[in-house]
Amino acid sequence: MTVRMGTVLIRLTIARRGGKRNWAKVIVRGPRGTHHGAVSILPLLAPLFLLLEAWQLVMCERYVGIKQIARGGDPREMGPGEAVSFFWSAGLIAYGAWALALLAEPRARVFALCIIAATVIGYPIRRNCGLKWILVVLTCEGGVRIGFLSALSYLAWSRL
Repeated sequence: MTVRMGTVLIRLTIARRGGKRNWAKVIVRGPRGTHHGAVSILPLLAPLFLLLEAWQLVMCERYVGIKQIARGGDPREMGPGEAVSFFWSAGLIAYGAWALALLAEPRARVFALCIIAATVIGYPIRRNCGLKWILVVLTCEGGVRIGFLSALSYLAWSRL
């Protein structure tokens, strides 16, 4: 078993002698220049964008939901108010900027690429499908992004 304490490794080994377990402690200094730097705040913001993604799914259901489709409503005619539209748009812009900035973080780069890929693949599908299928595509696309955001949140907060 190896335990890391800063740059020092402590290796605990079990040696069997005469049927008894003896613990031997060996202290080995790790390579120079390896230290844990400061924790980046970018991955720690993932729960905030997880909430934004969940809120977006609720809003999509409200404006493009099954009831709206059943009554033949057009979401462009009955959209949200100006304040909600502003915060929604600002949140999406911040979300996109965060995902691009997350590409600079080595441990979160894969998650950022997957979130961006889900958006890049989902947008043309949403753009070219009919009104009845937009909710399905939005839900699937949001679910994929929520999955990646959940995994990133767990990874970022468990490393503290």
